[in-house]
Amino acid sequence: MIILPAIDLYDGKAVRLYKGDYNQMTVYSDNPPEFARDFYNKGATWMHLVDLEGAKEGTTPNLETIKKIVSATGLKVEVGGGIRNMETVKKYIDIGVSRVILGTAAVKDRAFLLEAVKNYGDKIAVGVDIRDGIVAIKGWTELSGLDCFDFCQELQDIGVKTVICTDISKDGAMQGTNLELYRQLSERFSIDFVASGGVSSLDDVRALKEIGVYGAILGKAIYTGAVDVADAVNITKEA
Repeated sequence: MIILPAIDLYDGKAVRLYKGDYNQMTVYSDNPPEFARDFYNKGATWMHLVDLEGAKEGTTPNLETIKKIVSATGLKVEVGGGIRNMETVKKYIDIGVSRVILGTAAVKDRAFLLEAVKNYGDKIAVGVDIRDGIVAIKGWTELSGLDCFDFCQELQDIGVKTVICTDISKDGAMQGTNLELYRQLSERFSIDFVASGGVSSLDDVRALKEIGVYGAILGKAIYTGAVDVADAVNITKEA
């Protein structure tokens, strides 16, 4: 299992939202690349980045910050937030991003999703953000009406290899992750699932590893000091 420290970007700063609420935002750093170097030094091989402005607006206002993060370390980087056309996908691939995450666009525009997977293969991931079993879109501000399991089946049929799955109710709340959801997903599909939302302790990391998920995103837990990235990475290497 891989550990993906997360940086959410807003106005070039590293921030965190509480349960996806843009009105409950905490700024943690004015220098996101500095965070990235620290994660790399602690043994992380991947990083998860979200452009929060892009998620709402469908633009790339934090592209230059992301470029700096990519160039600052040897980390592989996955990026999500506002990626709704092939031009934006290409922008991110061209600056060295290893995996581009489609969210709203994967739900609303199947032709775009198919074209992206055809052109870029496993460099395309899909973010499945879930609120009460339903897929949420547009920065978690709207519900799509799609059942999360039905949507994952469609993604598997299309050929999507990696899905970043977030239980919105758990995100940023530091109350543990939805282990049962990830267990069901892992049992039903052959997709590589990355668990996101509520991974708030080393026990969560161990439990997710035992379930067999592909990766776990660490967000607020590392900013508050509840989990050290180095300790989490070490757990993934345990026999």
